[in-house]
Amino acid sequence: MRINAHVLTGDGVEQIRCQKQSHLLETLDTIVLHATEGSNAMSSAQYLAHKDTPVSAHIVIARSGSVIQLLPFNVRACHAGRSEYGGRKNFNDFSIGIELDNAGPLHRRGDRFFSWFNREYTPDEVFTTIENGRAAYYHRYTQAQTERTAEVCSLLRQHYLLRHLVRHSDITTRKTDPGPAFPFEEVKAITGF
Repeated sequence: MRINAHVLTGDGVEQIRCQKQSHLLETLDTIVLHATEGSNAMSSAQYLAHKDTPVSAHIVIARSGSVIQLLPFNVRACHAGRSEYGGRKNFNDFSIGIELDNAGPLHRRGDRFFSWFNREYTPDEVFTTIENGRAAYYHRYTQAQTERTAEVCSLLRQHYLLRHLVRHSDITTRKTDPGPAFPFEEVKAITGF
């Protein structure tokens, strides 16, 4: 993979046109990781790119490891919302938003697990943790997706001399993504953030 004119190119990368008006970023020093909490990468990318939705992102990384780019990396995306971390606010103004295809929190019915949109997931796709003394269930990320996320973050870090890698949940109390199923510390160690 390579970055040419703020666009990712290479095997497993495709572009779709984001129909939103935006402006160039003056500063760029952070990557924010998100979870789509949707049914698949392409439907999430199309939703984020649609002109009538208020949110956007730079790329979506599918469970297969393929990448869909919506906006050039030097253009502002509306992925962070009201945000604050480390004494800074408004992360949309200086960050790249990466969405990871993942159903997010799951709920259990007997021995079966379901997303908020009622898709069933097999037990091997479920990450279990303890929250507030109770079991909590999340959609597991794939190895291919985690590896591609680390690869993309490393490439972005080198190309733009980025200094920070954060989760959406780090910059706002309103969100929990990408959630406990994502191996954040592992990706940070691999990428050198």
